[in-house]
Amino acid sequence: MSDPKHEWTSPVTGETYEPHLALRHTEIATFMRAPLARSLDDVDIALVGIPFDGGVTHRPGARHGPREIRNMSTMMRSNHHVTRFNPFEACRIGDVGDVRFENIYNLDESIGSIERFYRALADAGVTPLAAGGDHSVTYPILKVLGEKEPLGLVHIDAHTDTWGPFQGSKFHHGAPFRLACDGGHIDPKRTIQIGIRGAQNTTEGWDYSRESGMRVVFIEEFEDLGVTGVLEEVRRVVGDRPAYVSFDVDGLDPVYAPGTGTPEVGGITTREALRLLHGLRGMNLIGGDVVEVAPPYDPSGNTALVGATLMYEILCLLAEVRSGK
Repeated sequence: MSDPKHEWTSPVTGETYEPHLALRHTEIATFMRAPLARSLDDVDIALVGIPFDGGVTHRPGARHGPREIRNMSTMMRSNHHVTRFNPFEACRIGDVGDVRFENIYNLDESIGSIERFYRALADAGVTPLAAGGDHSVTYPILKVLGEKEPLGLVHIDAHTDTWGPFQGSKFHHGAPFRLACDGGHIDPKRTIQIGIRGAQNTTEGWDYSRESGMRVVFIEEFEDLGVTGVLEEVRRVVGDRPAYVSFDVDGLDPVYAPGTGTPEVGGITTREALRLLHGLRGMNLIGGDVVEVAPPYDPSGNTALVGATLMYEILCLLAEVRSGK
């Protein structure tokens, strides 16, 4: 691997500097002040924005998530307080910008835009970490990453997202893991869904997850097992083969993340969420996302800060795998 330091050169002064060590209120906002990638040849881990919420069933707003997460991610620093690991020293990390949509009013074509973007990353051998967007964006990601071998899945959410078609479309934020399972892109027996709660008008999603073989940890069982017990289940279910982690911020209690489209009270705390992610160290994670940050519902910006923090935690996990450290 080449020099892992990320440097920018000013086109005006010719000065070379490391953006994530510069003043946090300066320069163009990128995820965690990583360099804006000029080429995938220079990137080990790509930070991706997916500004799309065409798959929501009720409250829109997650299309604004990537921009606000970028803004709030200037609060992130390099060295992890628990592990002392610095992902920016271990890997070449770059912000590759946003998925570009040419027909955002067509769900099929929008899903295709995400798939094409991720296929380019996969072809280049780059590990992806995304900020959504609503949860429908995870399906085309899994379609690409799980093309050759079904992936294991660690899914933190209030909802199983295994429902069938809604209003005539199978592409919506309540269906990505049903689509990925039906398509053979995730292995349901290596899938665990954590923090599930909230009333539903039909049991279809819960039933699909259970009957397909997914391990569903409802919030009551989460409380009974505790974080340590849940992590034991994660490792038992997912094992050591390649896996993906998807974190919907509505998995958190809305007191911590009110800026989301489908809030459900009684959720996971931010401290529990961080402990969960810390506990995934050593697993064979090959990608991840943080989705459903909808800034219009949280003028304080706290939900975007939570989203940025979760991205940093997942970035550390991916960088440890990628670097072999």
